[in-house]
Amino acid sequence: MADSPADRAPHDDPATDAVPPADPVAERRRAVRQAISISIATGLYGISFGALAVAAGLTVLQTQALSVLMFTGGSQFAFVGVIGAGGGGVAAAATAALLGARNALYGAVMAPRLGVHGPRRLLAAHLTIDESTAVATAQRDPDAGRAGFWWAGAGVFVLWNAFTLAGALVGNALGDPSRWGLDAAAGAAFLGLLWPRLASRSARLVAAGAIVVALALTPVTPAGVPVLAAALVAVAVGWRAPSPGGTAGAPDAPPGGPAPAAGGAS
Repeated sequence: MADSPADRAPHDDPATDAVPPADPVAERRRAVRQAISISIATGLYGISFGALAVAAGLTVLQTQALSVLMFTGGSQFAFVGVIGAGGGGVAAAATAALLGARNALYGAVMAPRLGVHGPRRLLAAHLTIDESTAVATAQRDPDAGRAGFWWAGAGVFVLWNAFTLAGALVGNALGDPSRWGLDAAAGAAFLGLLWPRLASRSARLVAAGAIVVALALTPVTPAGVPVLAAALVAVAVGWRAPSPGGTAGAPDAPPGGPAPAAGGAS
């Protein structure tokens, strides 16, 4: 007589055997590959920043100092944009600070994931940018996420500063950066990271809501406000979402199965 389901050993359950455990080494390698690719795409965009900064009236040394010390591309472009339009240093710094405020949200997400202390915590804070956070949070394995963070943060820092210097030295010879497609490189890399994470209905709704809010506010608000407002869409959804142990989170889980792990890929 065939065994009943109750007598079947756990390892004989086909539903359990259908999902093989993740290979930590493979996950880490995948995270490093993502980090390197997005570092190259973002670093190349530094050429345009260097050229635009010099065109706005900054010296090569000032341009390089912005990339080393400020090191957040959107804020740097906002800074030189205000300077180039005739604005003062205070207005430029305030605009850059507004756009860079999103990094504080990234820090709140990454601090418990990294678990670093002392000087490494200061270094992690400086490398907490769009790219490093995106690569880290895209990983299912925590160790792979940490590897992705450090590789992306360090890779972008090195290449962004190297290409900033190149752009500043070349100056206006490059012309409009959009002619070379550099304005689309970073966005394309981000889209490649984001796309696999839009598998669940809630993730698609958050993305759609953020897009609508950002597009609506871009023509009527200062630089930085649309980004922060779009981020609030995710904050609002997260605020209303139940805790991982709650039953209300079941709609995103397969019927009869557990809800996705917090921080894992969708």
